[in-house]
Amino acid sequence: MSEWWGRPLAETRWTAELARLVVDPVFHGGGVPHGDGRPVLLAPGLGGGDQTLAVLALWLRRIGYRPHTAGFVANTGCSDRALERVERKALALRRAGGRRVALVGHSRGGHYARALAARRPQDVSHAISVGADLRRQVGISRPTLYLVAVARRGVQATHRARAPGCMTPSCTCGFTRAFSAPFPGDRVRLTSIYSKGDGVVAWEGAVVPEADCVEVAGSHVGLVFNRKVYRAIAQALARPELSG
Repeated sequence: MSEWWGRPLAETRWTAELARLVVDPVFHGGGVPHGDGRPVLLAPGLGGGDQTLAVLALWLRRIGYRPHTAGFVANTGCSDRALERVERKALALRRAGGRRVALVGHSRGGHYARALAARRPQDVSHAISVGADLRRQVGISRPTLYLVAVARRGVQATHRARAPGCMTPSCTCGFTRAFSAPFPGDRVRLTSIYSKGDGVVAWEGAVVPEADCVEVAGSHVGLVFNRKVYRAIAQALARPELSG
């Protein structure tokens, strides 16, 4: 997998995917089930901040959910610290509203969604991963591995790493343990949305037996603007929650 160079040129399609989204009926709430006010917490991909999910958040509010972001400026730090950020926000929403929280994570954010749902199934109703390898943390293209290596050096240089193997599969932090733990599929609904045209993450890792796996067509970056992804998210969120 480390020899896979991905499809960087194909990732420029995200602008076309955004253009198609805004003229599709789904963007205005057409043809999808609407929500019941459940809080939905969003987590961005590697290097992304909350702003990368602004269009998705706007749409979720439009169809009847209460979207929230976790306060990421750039998702490049220690995974354990990042997961704690998402967990604090999720628990605050749980306490404030009295309802279990749904999680939607793009790419690396999908890792957080899976990990937090495994750690706190009593507080999470749905975990939706968009374009993330749910089998391992490094099922990504070689250029993306270089970016991860740069981010890792930054974490180590600023002494923000929780463990010596921070941001590697050998890390022993709480995030890694939660991400690798058996998923509580009898308590949390897990959905994995992926594209075989993904130019950043190898799609095979998104197909896991513990999830409802939904294939769409599109680029990795464009998944957060993809009209088919939005339909899949609406369908996933509309599924009744399991007993927590």
